[in-house]
Amino acid sequence: MSVPITEADTWSTWDIDDEGWCRQARREPSPNCDERPAGVVTDLLVIHNISLPPGQFGGPYIADLFCNRLDFEAHPYFDQLRPLRVSAHFLIRRDGEVVQFVPAHRRAWHAGVSVFDGRERCNDFSIGIELEGTDFAPFAEAQYPVLAKLSQALATRYGLTSVAGHEHIAPVRKTDPGPCFDWDRYREEMMKIINGAQLRFPLGLHKSQASTDEKF
Repeated sequence: MSVPITEADTWSTWDIDDEGWCRQARREPSPNCDERPAGVVTDLLVIHNISLPPGQFGGPYIADLFCNRLDFEAHPYFDQLRPLRVSAHFLIRRDGEVVQFVPAHRRAWHAGVSVFDGRERCNDFSIGIELEGTDFAPFAEAQYPVLAKLSQALATRYGLTSVAGHEHIAPVRKTDPGPCFDWDRYREEMMKIINGAQLRFPLGLHKSQASTDEKF
């Protein structure tokens, strides 16, 4: 059961319990996960976007996909998703609600073929956050402060050091979170958190411009 999110929430009220669940998130456990490799340190946060059907918001279909219960007859687009077994650790909806599918210490299946700082298989060492959105429309105002608070809670719990977009770790295949995601706004929300964790951010909004040398 999730705890209601209010304007009075500070990042320090957000926490990840010993089982890897966020107290502020609604739980929808996904079977699409497994254990991380022994000895691998989780140090990367990966930001994605998703909407199902594409460009439509608010329905049950993202959770249904991640939990293997999607009705493939509900929309013509869904037929191509039949082979997929995917998940992310978290989804932040347009209204700021957080849904968690996989405990953060386990490996969700969100990154696919990917490389970060010369390391392959980013699923092994990353936590994935999906934002309900697309490459073609601004993200909702409510999503940014929630993303920052969740990021800080995860960074504090697991010692994360970097954040990247899916586009930065799989640039040939992926474009998300895309040009409409405001990295500067995300960084500003993170900077409001006094004594919060420092994460390396990608430079530039586009994958062709990105590096991971900037800290705030």
